Amino acid sequence: MHIANHFVEPGRRERKRLQLLDFLADTAWTLFESEGFAAVTMERIADAADVAKGTLYKHFPAKEALLRHRFHRELEKAWPQVLADIVALPNFEGQLRAFLERSAAWSQSHRAYLLPYVQFRLSEPRRLDAGSRSGLDRIFCHFIAQGQASGEFCAVREPDVLAVYLEFLYLAALLRWLLHEDLSLTEEFSRMLDLFLFGLRPRS
Repeated sequence: MHIANHFVEPGRRERKRLQLLDFLADTAWTLFESEGFAAVTMERIADAADVAKGTLYKHFPAKEALLRHRFHRELEKAWPQVLADIVALPNFEGQLRAFLERSAAWSQSHRAYLLPYVQFRLSEPRRLDAGSRSGLDRIFCHFIAQGQASGEFCAVREPDVLAVYLEFLYLAALLRWLLHEDLSLTEEFSRMLDLFLFGLRPRS
């Protein structure tokens, strides 16, 4: 997720590597959609992609890692248009709520895959490395930093630190929704954001 304009165009070797990752993830996604996530094995994915099993495992240690690549790529591609759609809203709280509404809609359409994805992400020993993150923390950092700069949010902590706090509240709300079918994710995200913005103390 490239919020700032400091993206460096990858070289030829890196472009080919990324193309391979995209191809493997897209092949796996097609199988997941047609045969069901639980039924598809890594061997099945390697066979469908016409690559050696060792090649697949070199890049993706488990089929959940293929979900990770697919989902993170979707977020990166969708972010510029989402921002363009909501940037005219009058304040950054409203923009953040609108983003969470979009995220809830996306999550609802991908619900069948989100529990294994989240469980895998939380189990990864290097999940906090910048290169393996989804970019969600940088999106939250964007809204928080802009809100602090405008005076809408107080600068109680650095925006990148607050963004990590918000990301884990987001994951908690997402997991609660995944484990309770009667909940509305839009409402869960809204309550979660109220807690983040206003805390537990009674409002005067």
